[in-house]
Amino acid sequence: MKLTVVAATGGIGRHLVEQAVAAGHEVTAVARRPRGLPEGVHPVAVDLAAPAMAALGAAVRGADAVLSGLGPRDPRADVGITSRGTRAIVAAMQAEHVRRIIVVSAAPVGPVPVPGEPAPPRHDPGDGFFMRHLGARFARAMFGRHYADLALTEQILRESGLEWTVSRPPKLTDKPLTGHYRVALNRNIRGGFSVPRADVAHHMLRMLDEPETVKQVVGIAS
Repeated sequence: MKLTVVAATGGIGRHLVEQAVAAGHEVTAVARRPRGLPEGVHPVAVDLAAPAMAALGAAVRGADAVLSGLGPRDPRADVGITSRGTRAIVAAMQAEHVRRIIVVSAAPVGPVPVPGEPAPPRHDPGDGFFMRHLGARFARAMFGRHYADLALTEQILRESGLEWTVSRPPKLTDKPLTGHYRVALNRNIRGGFSVPRADVAHHMLRMLDEPETVKQVVGIAS
């Protein structure tokens, strides 16, 4: 496949690039400073905080799919980049007639209100007692503005008309790839408190061959 990886030098993006290359895909890597990439990867410099649409359009042109690990470096400070960047990615894909996109969100996002849906369910159906009453509340207190931006990002995708999939992991770790994780459609994973970034990337690539994940939110955890 011909893949475009956005935020290609970030925590999940670098795993996406490495695993996609190892699998034999043709990869275009989009990043603010696309350095240190594997041989054969086509680098495209785009700052998703203020994207140059011509460069972004060229990066997605002809792609079979776009995979985005876009997110703030500091979830408590650099708020808004995910929704702004995703809006630009969607516009570039629509202009270039590219359909498939898979993005990373976060497990606590489901109950976060967005314009047009001010009263979402109080809890994600996959959350157990701890997450319903303590974990999710603490996470939203710490990173509420970040989760609100991710909820807006998901809304942008739902309204895009594209063939989107949202991956919702819990706490991300830097443990090595295992290839063993639990997934579920439209719900979080009961008792799933963390997952390696490498495994999230592995699953994102796997979903390219899973049409049942199109226009779905997918929970993932170890």
